[in-house]
Amino acid sequence: MIELKNIFKWYTNSFVKTYVLRDVNLQIKEGEFVSIMGPSGSGKSTLLHILGMLDEPSDGEYFFQDEAVHKLGAKQKTELHKNHIGFVFQSYHLIDDLTVYENLETPLLYKKIKTSERKSLVSDTLDRFQIVAKKDLFPNQLSGGQQQLVGVARAIITSPKLLLADEPTGNLNSAQGKEIMDLFKKLNKEGTTIIQVTHSEKNAAYGSRIIKLLDGRVV
Repeated sequence: MIELKNIFKWYTNSFVKTYVLRDVNLQIKEGEFVSIMGPSGSGKSTLLHILGMLDEPSDGEYFFQDEAVHKLGAKQKTELHKNHIGFVFQSYHLIDDLTVYENLETPLLYKKIKTSERKSLVSDTLDRFQIVAKKDLFPNQLSGGQQQLVGVARAIITSPKLLLADEPTGNLNSAQGKEIMDLFKKLNKEGTTIIQVTHSEKNAAYGSRIIKLLDGRVV
């Protein structure tokens, strides 16, 4: 599903190159649940953002479902991301002035899904995540755990082939964190490929494989 070949990421400042990723080679099969671990500053989030097409490598090749991502224009990448990838952020990234219902509906609007189908998908998702009672609330009226639940629901409402999660339980208590991780496990069993960045050994163990990064390299 995913192949990275010789991926480098650097920033240039006053003629000095600062490397974030160095010569990363990676293959991820469809249906895997992969955890990326490593100390702060090891390049984990940058790698995840490149996989999610939210950032570009400075050098190297990225293939997603046999598509050469590194050769695509911005518009084509946006389409690919929109149609196949869900992203869960540590800080939820919900839209503050939209209700829970409207936050869930947003990715469906981007995909130009017609009204009747949108209503049905949002209703099903509210049911599945047991947040029907919260549908008219705004993010600031929810607890951290509830906000992250909505974040995950929004990421998967379009049935993405790939779910990327950046420290998804970082702001949650242990019970809320377990709820999110159990949900990921269930989604993975249903066929969603998941790649998560985590500091937690416990969360990493939910995955079928752990990739360790150190100073921008896979170790």
